[in-house]
Amino acid sequence: MPLKENLNWARSKVVRSILGLFDLLLIIPFLLVSFLSRLLPRKIDVGLGPEPLINNVYHKKALVKRGYSAETFVSNVYFITDEFDYSLVRWRSIILARTFIPYWLFLRCLFKYRFLFIYFNGGPLWTTPILRRLEPFFYKLAGIRIIVMPYGGDVQVLTRSRNLHFKHSMSIDYPQFRKLRESVRDGVDRWTRHAEWVISGCEWVDYMYHWDTLMLGHFSIDVDRWDPHECRSNKVVKEATFKILHAPNHTAVKGTQALLNAVKELKEENLNIDLNILRGLPNSEIRKAMISADLVADQFVIGWYAMFSIEAMAMEKPVLCFLREDLIDLYLKAGLVAIDEIPLINTSILEVKDRIRWCYFHRAELAEIGKKGRDFVLRHHSTEAVGGVFADILKRLGLHSHGL
Repeated sequence: MPLKENLNWARSKVVRSILGLFDLLLIIPFLLVSFLSRLLPRKIDVGLGPEPLINNVYHKKALVKRGYSAETFVSNVYFITDEFDYSLVRWRSIILARTFIPYWLFLRCLFKYRFLFIYFNGGPLWTTPILRRLEPFFYKLAGIRIIVMPYGGDVQVLTRSRNLHFKHSMSIDYPQFRKLRESVRDGVDRWTRHAEWVISGCEWVDYMYHWDTLMLGHFSIDVDRWDPHECRSNKVVKEATFKILHAPNHTAVKGTQALLNAVKELKEENLNIDLNILRGLPNSEIRKAMISADLVADQFVIGWYAMFSIEAMAMEKPVLCFLREDLIDLYLKAGLVAIDEIPLINTSILEVKDRIRWCYFHRAELAEIGKKGRDFVLRHHSTEAVGGVFADILKRLGLHSHGL
């Protein structure tokens, strides 16, 4: 190991040891504070965090529409959005303050929320070395009910994956992810056992061994924000160029190279195609780019759809996306979709060129696919639809909405 890496490793080990000692000192105080918080009233029904996902923004809207009070909270933000109610981002520039952010957020949750919607990497204490393992017990002592759901990397125990090509792609995009296998596995087990309610969906079912609610995916979207009106206005003048939009956050997992190869070969066939690949842009910029797109290319490896496909469908855009047959079979048998209801153009990584060629020569049919996509989102992924599922869960757990 080079000297610089050796020193960095030694320093990180020292820091972890110091934080571990600090965690040990906090166990008894946190047990006492958790019990004390149980005795005091909490003003907000649901807290959503601390993962800075745009889904939490939409989930809050879904809950509010159903008559619940809700608040999003984060310690950090991604480039996608910063639309969170309570954020400690400004404190992350101060190293000492950054160290105490998880503890402060946890204490704040104890006295703020009746329920917490979190992901499988845990609540605010997920970055702490010892207290993260005790976090479920703190919440039980405090009387806070936990609803847990996946988002991706928080549940992807790759030894459980049925998709060998996905394993291969993850090894390319995230070679260090292999070092997190045990912590991811432990997180899935910890919160499956201790949460009051477990939600699953997408291809996440590969990695999970129990769920109380199965959804196509818990992703919700503000359909008013992703309105197709501007797209329709934009199509008044038809352009000869066929515009494809692709926005990968990880290129191997999305199958970006296959898309590049397909477009290159189709251009050699004299097809007038413009491929627009966007990375690292906020959600608002992706939306602007989507207005002029004729076709949206999502992913060709994972085997199910997620937020990018939903955003495109909401704007009546036809979408190329790979759907695994075994997952389609599951959701059909679970009664969540009807046969041929999902209006995505199912595209494996070996079919990208043929699917794009078909779309290029069948543009009139793409418009009908786009309209079906909007209808599908309204039924399954609007804040109203997802809010209905969440409200049902909360009612089963004893929390009823205010005045609805």
